[in-house]
Amino acid sequence: MQMTFFFSDTVVLLFDFWSVHTPTGLALSVLVVALLSVLYEVVKMGKARVLHRALLAVPRSLSHEELLEPEEGDGGHGATQGRWFQFHVAQTLLHVVQVVLGYALMLAVMSYNAWVFLGVLVGSTVGYFVVYPLLRVG
Repeated sequence: MQMTFFFSDTVVLLFDFWSVHTPTGLALSVLVVALLSVLYEVVKMGKARVLHRALLAVPRSLSHEELLEPEEGDGGHGATQGRWFQFHVAQTLLHVVQVVLGYALMLAVMSYNAWVFLGVLVGSTVGYFVVYPLLRVG
């Protein structure tokens, strides 16, 4: 196995069945990897948006302990706890997707194919450039 970056149209990515032997196959594989990088940036931004919405949903007067352990007759804090929990579940699911995508991209780069590496870089750059303005708080 090659342990330095190389330019070639032959590569095996992530799974045995993702074996590329032609320039066309490599171009499609690089495109898929670039799109996965864009998706990684979208998920990362989505996680930040969910966190922002969660922080807006929790009243400022509600302490961390009250959020985790509501008291009897909590005066409406149960609904707040429910919203907080929904946001927490959403963030957890997005985190799992982000971790899976991140490791898949890392393993793709570890094929040491320079074209795949450039695909990850280009996808991440395009994804960040397109998604970052959507993060605007307001």
